[in-house]
Amino acid sequence: MVTKQQILDKMGLVIDPELGISIVDLGLVYDVDIRDRAADALQKVFIRMTFTTPACPLINEILNEVTARLDEFKELDIELSVVFEPLWTPDRMSKGAKIKLGFL
Repeated sequence: MVTKQQILDKMGLVIDPELGISIVDLGLVYDVDIRDRAADALQKVFIRMTFTTPACPLINEILNEVTARLDEFKELDIELSVVFEPLWTPDRMSKGAKIKLGFL
């Protein structure tokens, strides 16, 4: 069974091209919900993520990379949803991301 941390580790390889920081450290991944595997079915995973703004010009590029990374989990049926509620704020960033961007 895959773990939430394994999913986050894989998504952490996706770097925001403008900021040079992973989408996980930016706090763009809101939720990873892993369901128990049903008999003769792939394990279901629901992921909710966002972007710093709904007008982000790199949404498609980042989503393509996220999808490519998650496709490496052949045993999973992953449903990725992009949400804008709640709105992203800088307080969602990791301490390292805040330091790199001058918030701390």
